[in-house]
Amino acid sequence: VEAEVSATDFTKADDTNTVPLVPNDDPIHFKIVQQVPEFPGGMSGFTRWLTANLQYPELLSKYHIQGQVIVSFVINKDGTTSDFKIEKSDEPRMDQEVMRVLKLMPRWKPGYQDDQPCRTLFVVPVSFKM
Repeated sequence: VEAEVSATDFTKADDTNTVPLVPNDDPIHFKIVQQVPEFPGGMSGFTRWLTANLQYPELLSKYHIQGQVIVSFVINKDGTTSDFKIEKSDEPRMDQEVMRVLKLMPRWKPGYQDDQPCRTLFVVPVSFKM
C-alpha cells in the first residue's frame, strides 16, 4: 500500500470563501492558509506513518486488485482531525481501510492564517498497489 501526497493536496476551499464544514463550527474564510498543517515528522513522516499502518484488504490482495482512494479531512485548530470523507474511490474495501487508519492519526500542528490557528481541509490520495 502506498500513500501519495503532493504539495497541491494541502488545502481546499471553494470560490465563495465560506464553506461550513461542520454544523455550528467555524467556516473557512480563506482559500489558502499561510502556513499549512504539519504532521509530526513532516510530510515524509505522514507518508511513512500511513504506509506502515495501512493493511491491504485480504480479498483484494488475493485477487491482486489495485486502486486508489482520495480522501479529505479537516485538521482542526487544536490539531485533531475530523470530517473524513471519501472524495473518489475505486473499491469500497479500500475506503474502509483508509478510513480506519486515518481515524487513528496523531494530532497535527494546525495550519495558521494571520498568526491564528485555523481549520484546514487536507486531501490525500492513497494508492493500493501490489
